[in-house]
Amino acid sequence: MTFKQTTKMLMQLSAYNMKIIFANKFIWFLLAAFIFFAIFMFTAEWNGTVLNEGLMYNLLLFPCILLIFYPTVFGIQNDEDNRILEILFGIPNYKYKVWGIRLLLIYIIIFFTLIVFSYIGNYLLYPISPLGMVAQLMFPALFLGNLAFLVSTITRSGNGTAVIMIILGIAIFFLSSGYLSSSPWDVLLNPFQIERGLHPAIWETYILQNRIFLIVGSIVWFLFGLLNLQKRERFV
Repeated sequence: MTFKQTTKMLMQLSAYNMKIIFANKFIWFLLAAFIFFAIFMFTAEWNGTVLNEGLMYNLLLFPCILLIFYPTVFGIQNDEDNRILEILFGIPNYKYKVWGIRLLLIYIIIFFTLIVFSYIGNYLLYPISPLGMVAQLMFPALFLGNLAFLVSTITRSGNGTAVIMIILGIAIFFLSSGYLSSSPWDVLLNPFQIERGLHPAIWETYILQNRIFLIVGSIVWFLFGLLNLQKRERFV
């Protein structure tokens, strides 16, 4: 097979998987994410909020989570609804070849979407480095996205996964606002907003520990999700 044929096949495969994952509904989540981001920017400017990188990170965090929500929560159910789950399980090493590629494609799309949002915020609200900002946002995105993938392999239901993830999200939010606030275990830690009275060197250590925690957690969720996909009889 020539390089051109391989490239064409990979593009067709990617397009097909994206169609299944997003199920023509992702556009609504994308629109909602942009509307929320626009509202957050307008509200911040209207209220005279102090503008800085920490604020921009917080403004982008919710759209980031919203964008990652649908494809990871409803992925398994979309396979079942399209009646291709049995076919996919017939592919050798299905869990690696299909969902490994799918999650990679999801995160790539989310990354470039957030880059666009960041450039909009950069020009309309406060100057930031879009690439650096989005690179930091991808840590909680990977953690929560892979956790949603894991839960979906347990419930096998998009609606069930959505309910569980909303409950977990609320719990994470309250922990991040209270007991775990600005700690290395804070999933929503804002690396651009140093805790008042904390030495910068200690804060940098917190950020490093937090990012390691999120990466390790992401890998663990992903591997457990793949292990659950080995139990074919639970899905078909």
